Amino acid sequence: MRGRNDVLEPAILGLLAESPMHGYELRKRLNLVLGSFRALSYGSLYPCLKGLADRRWIVGVEAPDDRTVASKRARIVYQLTAEGKEHLQQVLSTSGPAAWEDENFDVRFAFFAQTDAETRMRILEGRRIRLTERLETFRQSVARTRERMDEYTLELQRHGLEQVEREVRWLDDLIDNERGVRRVRPEGGGRPAAAADDAEGTSEARNEKERG
Repeated sequence: MRGRNDVLEPAILGLLAESPMHGYELRKRLNLVLGSFRALSYGSLYPCLKGLADRRWIVGVEAPDDRTVASKRARIVYQLTAEGKEHLQQVLSTSGPAAWEDENFDVRFAFFAQTDAETRMRILEGRRIRLTERLETFRQSVARTRERMDEYTLELQRHGLEQVEREVRWLDDLIDNERGVRRVRPEGGGRPAAAADDAEGTSEARNEKERG
């Protein structure tokens, strides 16, 4: 249970930092942040909200619900406390290996707008290192066992490799964007346009020098 809360708690705090929300709205937003394969139930949400409230990181406030005026019912709207904002900033400022792992990275990336540039860069570069290591492990495993695999297992391995390679390219673009580097990939592969332009410029300068 603690492992799931390690992902759920910062996601809740990050969303409440954007605006106060009631449980139903919070659950919908969390399902978007956590992804469709980790759909969140109320059975997971409310115990986590209670734990956050017990630590005084959030507070629930009754707010009238227009749809239930006749029954005088009220919804609980959750919002961050000052202590909760301080704790969230501490969480968002961390960039160690835990932030690079699959589940944690997704949540941390979802709140990059609330994260400082230096921490964003450390997390992106750490994630890229982790995936590059995973790629190498994938390739070595396939090379060792290729002859013993049937065509479907090989196809599954190839699919896994392509997914990791695609994320590495995505991370490359994000890192370049953080650094302010404009990378234009020409159609059909080849070098990025920036690299090609640099090479052409170098060649032109060399020719000019030879003519002089």
